[in-house]
Amino acid sequence: MEIDFKKNTDNLVPAIIQDAETKNVLMLGYMNNEAYKKTIETKKVTFYSRTKNRLWTKGEESGNYLHLIDIKNDCDNDTLLITVTPEGPTCHTGTDTCWSQTNSSNFGFISQLEDIIENRIENADSEKSYVASLLKNGINKVAQKVGEEAVEVVIEAKDNDENLFLNESADLLFHYLILLQAKGHKLNDVVSILKGRQK
Repeated sequence: MEIDFKKNTDNLVPAIIQDAETKNVLMLGYMNNEAYKKTIETKKVTFYSRTKNRLWTKGEESGNYLHLIDIKNDCDNDTLLITVTPEGPTCHTGTDTCWSQTNSSNFGFISQLEDIIENRIENADSEKSYVASLLKNGINKVAQKVGEEAVEVVIEAKDNDENLFLNESADLLFHYLILLQAKGHKLNDVVSILKGRQK
C-alpha cells in the first residue's frame, strides 16, 4: 500500500476510524508513516498527536483500544479508512463516537420502521394506529397475522406475479417486526444469533 505522506507539509494523512461490525464512523485522527507502521505491527491503532507532538496509541491511558481489522487507502493515496473493533467507548468524553452517537447496528429504513413500530406501541391509545389496534388483540393475534402473511408469501412464490410476491413479502416482514417488538426484541437480536451461527 503506497500512502502519500508527503502530500501535506506535516507529513500526516487523515485516518477515518470505522467500526468493522456496525460500519459507524467512530473518530478521525492523523497518521504519519511511523504511526502507520506501529499500527500494523501492534494491531492497535496509533496516531500522531498534533497537540502532544508524538505517537499516541488510542487507549494507552484509558484502555479503550481500537483493535485493527483492516486499512484501506483512498484513490489519491492520502486518506486512510481503518476498520476496527473498539474496546470500550472511542471518544475521550466517554461516548461511543466522537459525534456522541451510539455505536449500534443500523439497518437503514428497517431501523426507521422499527422506531415507528416502537412509537406506535408506546402510544397504544391511538385509534388511528394499525400497530396499536393489532397489539390490543394480544400476542396470539399478532403471531397469527405473521402466520397468515407467511402462507401468502408461499402462495405467491409459486405464481409468476412478482409484484404480488414482493408486496406479500413486505407485509410479512412488517408483521414480523411487530411480533419481535411485542416479544421485547428487535431485528438486531435475530441478526446476532445468525452471526453466532457462522462457521
